[in-house]
Parts: sequence; structure tokens; C-alpha cells
Amino acid sequence: MTADERDKRQAIIDACRRMNALGINQGTSGNISLRHEDGLLVTPTSVPYDAMTPDQIVYMAMDGSHATSQKPSSEWRFHRDILKSRDDVNAVVHAHPTYCTILAIMGMDIPPVHYMIAAAGGDSIRCAPYATFGTAELSDHAVRALEGRLACLLDHHGMIAVGRSLDKAMWLAVEVETLARQYHGCLQIGKPPLLSSDEIERVRQRMAGYGMSDG
Repeated sequence: MTADERDKRQAIIDACRRMNALGINQGTSGNISLRHEDGLLVTPTSVPYDAMTPDQIVYMAMDGSHATSQKPSSEWRFHRDILKSRDDVNAVVHAHPTYCTILAIMGMDIPPVHYMIAAAGGDSIRCAPYATFGTAELSDHAVRALEGRLACLLDHHGMIAVGRSLDKAMWLAVEVETLARQYHGCLQIGKPPLLSSDEIERVRQRMAGYGMSDG
């Protein structure tokens, strides 16, 4: 194992622990992947983050093959398919943050209630249709919901955030949960006014200039 690979494996573990510390995930329900060489590194299934070690992170080829002694996350398929379909993405973060999951249970997109929606790449954060976890159907839904976007919700499930780096994907995961909480709060008062698509695009371009997004 090279030093670069070990650093990536440790970065995944650190990010998993940070997800729980930030409150955007519970237990081992989340999972993270990083592009590596011709494949990806992905969290193993059902291993407590505090006990996880770099050698337990699973290396998977893009055809889905991996060492038979290891068992990748049950959600490995959408990690693999997102990285396979998106050259601009090097990291995938999946979690079940409370407010994102509330909206996902209701099958709701997050509309442009705040200009920071632009950080996710467009004028909304889509909610992908429901499919059983770990299935090719769910993976297909996720890939489509992420077209032109850096984040999506998963109906009755949770959320996905992606980025050119793990730091950016993690930052976005936290931001999406903040947006979900803000939208949920607005809905307690009434129907919130929305920013226009043109305004979100202006914001997106300004964010790119400041290095705030992957766009």
C-alpha cells in the first residue's frame, strides 16, 4: 500500500467520524468513497467508524470486483456508478441527516429558498425516486438526480453529496442539511418565496469565481 493510498483510506475514516460528530449521520448508516487509480476506495459494511482501520477500506475496480475477503458498503453500487459516470467527481458522501431525510420521506425537492442552493450546482436539489437500498434501480435514480448537480436526496432514504475532493463533498453535505433545515422551517410558516433560476445561475458563477463550488 502506497503512502497516497493509505492517506486516502485514513481520510475516508476521518470523514466518517466527522459525519457523526457533526450530527449529519447516525451509527454506520452513511458511507463514503474516493476515486483511486482505476477504481475506488469505499467504506466497508457494518464496521463502527471508531473501530475502522485503513486496511478495512475496500478497493473496488469499476467492474465491481474486489477482494473476496472484504465486504464493501451495501450502497457500493451508486458510489461506483456516480464515479464511473462523472469525470468531475472524485468523492461521494452518503448520509441520513435528519432534515434531508424528512424532506426525502415526503419526496420533496429543495427549491431555491436561499442563494446557497447554487452550491449544489443548480436551482434545486432533486429528490430521486424511491428504490430499495443497494439496488441497481436506486443507483440509476441517483445518477439521474445528480445530472448537472452535486447533491440530491433519495426518497424515503437520505442524501448524497459529491465533489472534486472529499473536503468539498463533506462541506456540501453539511450545507445541504442546512438548506433542508431552512426549507423545513419555512414550511412551518407557509409557502416560501423562491429565487429565480437566473439569480441562482448568477450566484453559481460568482461562487465559482471565489472557489466556493466545484462548478
